[in-house]
Amino acid sequence: MPVTLIFLGVLLGGMVIGMPIAHALLLSGVALMWHLDFFDAQLLAQNLQAGFDSFPLLAVPFFILAGELMNAGGLSRRIIDLASAFVGHIRGGLGYVAIGAAVLLASMSGSAIADTAALATLLIPMMRAQKYPDSYGAGLLASGGIIAPIIPPSMPFVIYGVTTNTSISKLFMAGVFPGLLMGSALLFAWWSIARSHKLESSMQRVSWPERLRVFGRSVWALMMPVIILGGLKGGVFTPTEAAVVAAVYALFVSVFIYRELRWAQVYEVFVAAGKTTAVVLFLCGAATVTAYMITLADLPNQLAETFSPLMDKPVLFMAVMMAFLLLVGTAMDLTPTILIFGPVAAPLAMKAGIDPVYFGFMFIFVGCLGLITPPVGTVQNVVAGVGRLRIETVIRGTTPFLLMYIALLALFVIFPSLVLKPLQWLS
Repeated sequence: MPVTLIFLGVLLGGMVIGMPIAHALLLSGVALMWHLDFFDAQLLAQNLQAGFDSFPLLAVPFFILAGELMNAGGLSRRIIDLASAFVGHIRGGLGYVAIGAAVLLASMSGSAIADTAALATLLIPMMRAQKYPDSYGAGLLASGGIIAPIIPPSMPFVIYGVTTNTSISKLFMAGVFPGLLMGSALLFAWWSIARSHKLESSMQRVSWPERLRVFGRSVWALMMPVIILGGLKGGVFTPTEAAVVAAVYALFVSVFIYRELRWAQVYEVFVAAGKTTAVVLFLCGAATVTAYMITLADLPNQLAETFSPLMDKPVLFMAVMMAFLLLVGTAMDLTPTILIFGPVAAPLAMKAGIDPVYFGFMFIFVGCLGLITPPVGTVQNVVAGVGRLRIETVIRGTTPFLLMYIALLALFVIFPSLVLKPLQWLS
């Protein structure tokens, strides 16, 4: 109990006073060292470095770079144009455009923030022009953005796989069908909203010859998920190598095919990706320090004793664990949640007889819900910032879509085959 109180007290206290999460994690690790009378500055530095000194984690900077190149090079815009050509004319059409574009973009970048920013930048002005309610439009964009970490390629799956020693390739494949189910859930929710609010569309129906021309302009962007998934399934490259392929392909298409990215701008794109990478990997290193001290303090075994009455009831164990992680997600971003609780929760799931890939998927899925759950709601803040909206407006609009996702979460807990059966077919 003292170890838990010290860890949570220092971590949450640092976050409350505005300290960056990575610094708060480092401080909580140092506090545990002092408590255990084990302080060693050299050991602190070694664990900090070990947190990002990992070959599989090389996928993170390259997927970040691929996402930046997609947005700067016009790939994201062409995906939205493609969705608009096919469904933009129907009632509430821009909502369906947002959902279709979110699913397609998710299969390219793996970053919820990057995808949400791209969608919001292009679609919020269009939704306002057609007099869509700001709340529901923004809520839909935020909810669609969190599909990105589920459909491969996915940076959170990479970080979880490295942290818990789970197959990243299998985690990628496990996210394909559930990601499509998330899109279907949004379709149903938006259909209900569009009918009840009588949302119309001022966009004209596009002829089939024009649709084919739009598809032809988008085909280079659409080839990226085909190359990544095909290469992973065929064993041509590893997830880390897939990230490199994605970045190189996005650069090639942006510069030589679409010609929307000049060589002078490439430097700025690389700098932006480098800054984001530094933040993420420093967070990984800081969390490794804390995880090391948590292990020395025997906190995992203490947590295992707490959950021991549920070990022979897998469904109940999963329900309680998901509720706990959902609560954590309201106060903590996805990456620190993975780094802090992943190494602790994954062994417990294995002891309860739960498939590690299924548990890893569920862990990330619940963590994604935290991205659209107040008070932190990182993705909600992105939409609010891009659309210059009050965060309360975005939260209100997100609620119906979040409820659909929670219903989907319940189905995944009760019927694990919804995740495992498609995984067997794809593997």
